[in-house]
Amino acid sequence: MTTAEILLGVTLALALAVWLTWVRANRLDRLHRKVGATRATLDSQLVRRAAVAAELASSGRLDPVSSVLIAEGAFEALDIVDWEGPDHEREQVESGLSATLRTVLDDEGEVAALSADPAGGRLLDDLAQAWYRVQLARRFHNESVAQAQRVRRKALVRLFRLAGHAAMPQTIEIDDSWPDAMPRPGSVT
Repeated sequence: MTTAEILLGVTLALALAVWLTWVRANRLDRLHRKVGATRATLDSQLVRRAAVAAELASSGRLDPVSSVLIAEGAFEALDIVDWEGPDHEREQVESGLSATLRTVLDDEGEVAALSADPAGGRLLDDLAQAWYRVQLARRFHNESVAQAQRVRRKALVRLFRLAGHAAMPQTIEIDDSWPDAMPRPGSVT
């Protein structure tokens, strides 16, 4: 093997390594953008759910205690915008709103009374759609985070520090389980 052949082999190997590194860096960048987009979508769906919950609380169609509890939870959720707060404060607030709504809407009589009233039925449908979208958005976000974390754990990514100074994306763990008595969007009641 001549020196030119060795040099050509080394050059091709280096070119392949650079190309693979570039491909990994681009993939990681796309995944980080996807995580940002899914988090923004989740944020907007949580705001929508809190806004509908606040509208339900102020509609006068619930008993006063339920209205006050839902309103407090909804307005607290609307006030917090940062996921990076102390002790995952936003996750706790969103989970608290879910628990409050679930407590009120687990009562079949309450849900039936809301559904019987056209305006109450519309609010209940809007809340169901918003809640369902929150569940979907959180699943999509957490899957995007899992993909990014898997790529960031690869040796090549760590060796060449392809993630730069970007923080490791984190999943959002909120209680978004569905109230038993509340119908799902699109279901016939």
